[in-house]
Amino acid sequence: MKRAVVIVALASAAFPLPALGQESAKDVIAAHIRSQGYACTTPKSAARQPAASRPGEQAWTLTCGEATYLVRLIPDMAADVSVIGSR
Repeated sequence: MKRAVVIVALASAAFPLPALGQESAKDVIAAHIRSQGYACTTPKSAARQPAASRPGEQAWTLTCGEATYLVRLIPDMAADVSVIGSR
């Protein structure tokens, strides 16, 4: 029983965003890309992009006041961020 709890806890820590609501996801992803030097002072929305995701990497479209980004979240690494639109 303890082994199953540890596995679930580790899996949750590695990929926490699917469990978050859209409001939380946009704030978490915005904070993550800001830490990498991207502008996102007003996160407006975040949407999962299953077609752009890869095994072990979640892709999201993050819309901010300054730009729209395609953000690929890679565990234990910096996010792969591409600007897909600017305002």
